[in-house]
Amino acid sequence: MNVLFVGGTGIISSACARQVLARGIDLTLLCRGQSGRHAPPPGAKILRADIRDAESVRSVLGDRSFDVVVQWVGFVREHVELDIELFRGRVRQYVFISSASAYQTPPARLPVTESTPLHNPFWRYSRDKIDCEERLMHAYRREGFPATVVRPSHTYDAGLLPVHGGWTVVDRMRRGLPVIVHGDGTSLWTLTHNEDFARGFVGLLGREETVGDSFHITSDETVTWDQIHHLLGRAAGATPKIVHVPSDLIAKFDPEWGASLLGDKAHSMAFDNTKIKRCVPDFRAVVPYSHGSREQIAWYDDDPKRRTVDGGTNAQFDRILAAYERACS
Repeated sequence: MNVLFVGGTGIISSACARQVLARGIDLTLLCRGQSGRHAPPPGAKILRADIRDAESVRSVLGDRSFDVVVQWVGFVREHVELDIELFRGRVRQYVFISSASAYQTPPARLPVTESTPLHNPFWRYSRDKIDCEERLMHAYRREGFPATVVRPSHTYDAGLLPVHGGWTVVDRMRRGLPVIVHGDGTSLWTLTHNEDFARGFVGLLGREETVGDSFHITSDETVTWDQIHHLLGRAAGATPKIVHVPSDLIAKFDPEWGASLLGDKAHSMAFDNTKIKRCVPDFRAVVPYSHGSREQIAWYDDDPKRRTVDGGTNAQFDRILAAYERACS
């Protein structure tokens, strides 16, 4: 196969790029350069262009065509409109990376399946992803544009801690300071290691029977937010002093954090992966978060420069904790 990744150096896409190359697939990355911690993998061809600049993309693409194009950095309708224009007639399968946060929030029933309605009134990011999906399915129905939708849930690697504030939270644990967990800490959550996601994802590439369809790819493990913090603390050699704070109160102090809670993380999420397993029979998520948390703490402890503590985030935590204490007194 001849595969083009638009992006390819992110947390999820970098793992998928490695697995694509490991299977002997011809991979090209269209990107401006390295994004964050992940360099383009050895063996991938590189096309340097800004995907938001149509003329620069046309220039580097020339007359190339692809078996598969994967859009990793499409977030609003205008992004997929441009892709439809750029790749119409030159791709057999176009894969759009959406988000499991597009599913009905809060979900009417669990586990979530691909037939769960798409509806998130709380988070603009999710509504924009839904809008992108609708535009692509319209293009598929009207003109046969070969779109496949893939919805990751909370997917992590060694450097992406699953808690708001990142390393600042682990530092607070190690110093014996209180850490905030939204709600009562018992809502269920699904964390998926990026290498697990990649095993399922690569099996979808080049599968023409997936065109016009959608899939999520997640772990089958569910953990509570209290468990997530305790696993992180155990890996870091600390016992977290958890304070449960209502998501609504958090949102009043930090609207961005609040939106990600009320529109996503405050609600229990568990997924039925029957569909991806039926299509990719060898897919199985094998990394529990008990292992993933140890991998993360080891990665941060390996280099002191990675252990960045954000003073503003610390101050925000303390303001929220103080407000909650006043409300409870």
